[in-house]
Amino acid sequence: MVEFLWVPFLACLVLTAIHVYLGLHVLARGVIFVDLALAQVAALGVTVAFLAGHPIQSEAAYWYALAFTLGGAALFAASRTRQAPVPQEAIIGIVYAVSAAAAVLVVDQAPQGSEHIKQILVGSILTVTPAEVGRLALLYAPIGLIHWLARRPLLDISFDPDGAGARRAVRCWDFVFYASFGVVVTSSVRVAGVLLVFAYLVVPAAAAAALARSAWGRLSVGWTLGVLVSAGGLAASWIWDLPTGATIVVAFGVVLAGVALGLAARAAARATRARGVGALRGAAAALCAAMGLAGLTLVLAPQMDHWWLDGLEAWVPGARTPFLSGDELDMHRDSVDGVQRSTAELERVRALQREAQWGTRQVPEDMQERMRQYLAGRAEMLAGDRMVLRTLRDRARERQRWWLGVPLLVLGAGGALGLTLRPRATARCSGRSPSPTSGPAARR
Repeated sequence: MVEFLWVPFLACLVLTAIHVYLGLHVLARGVIFVDLALAQVAALGVTVAFLAGHPIQSEAAYWYALAFTLGGAALFAASRTRQAPVPQEAIIGIVYAVSAAAAVLVVDQAPQGSEHIKQILVGSILTVTPAEVGRLALLYAPIGLIHWLARRPLLDISFDPDGAGARRAVRCWDFVFYASFGVVVTSSVRVAGVLLVFAYLVVPAAAAAALARSAWGRLSVGWTLGVLVSAGGLAASWIWDLPTGATIVVAFGVVLAGVALGLAARAAARATRARGVGALRGAAAALCAAMGLAGLTLVLAPQMDHWWLDGLEAWVPGARTPFLSGDELDMHRDSVDGVQRSTAELERVRALQREAQWGTRQVPEDMQERMRQYLAGRAEMLAGDRMVLRTLRDRARERQRWWLGVPLLVLGAGGALGLTLRPRATARCSGRSPSPTSGPAARR
């Protein structure tokens, strides 16, 4: 695995180094979607070059994209004013929407337009070469040097716009920022795609802003998260045979969600230490309300997807069996065994297929064809067993709606109402008004 992923990992490190720093500026300026807008403008340039007869990865397509991006950078620099009638974020959104629509119109005139759009969105970081990584590093190094030498005015404009200086100087430095930012985005989109570039720009910087206060602290946290998520995403895409770019983006989302949950748990622990268990009353009421809503949806629509119940039955397999008859239980056991066998066989043959594709195992052409036919047959058997399981699940849901849905609805609604109304009742019993702005004293 290492011999195939070390070059994509180096590319991820290069992206992390420059994009985390630029992401801090983007968050401070409040122009969160400027990356998507400039990336879409670059994609429009690549699309125009593709329609003109240039390959997507050609140098001509790159210069088309760079020219379009610098035009967008000039527009964003000119539109940044302290008291503008139209917020800059609105202009960024308009540029993104118009560029995306124009790209669709252009791609509609080109052959294999859907594949072109997919390549721009997802990228091809798994097939990046050492030469491409080296060119990215050589390009980003002077850009990083420029930002280091001009760090004072650039940081002042991003973090203290009111004291940044004269308007003309601000616009000049803004153009330097957006132009260098556009060069980075244009070059990164060629390798990683729009979605992955946006994830590297925003997610580590957002997590770092929540965990650290100083600029260097945020850089350190963002770089660390970028490196760890890159390694984890690449490994996950290899192990489970998933699209690499999309896997890394989802991994960034999972990490950001984990950071948010950790911060929420820390805030709840501090509130509990300060005010006691009563500080968790709101969270308990929300949990009861969610439980009541889950019961209500099960009663009203038992055939819909109930993920909480699917998760419970996957964690405790015996949770569904009490709601099945004897014949249904036998069918359920046979289908579960069939799914397990088919899944294991599919994974085994797909592993051999991957080894043949990467050249680590020599497999004759006729054997590869037989493997493809075997995979197709096994996939049909797996689909049949899963259809039987879905049918049995639907039958169980019809019975669970009364034995699980109604009790959950009653307990959840009752708990939420009790936790919400109890503070008011306690305040009335103690003679205190629940609102400091109500009562005769407030009217006087």
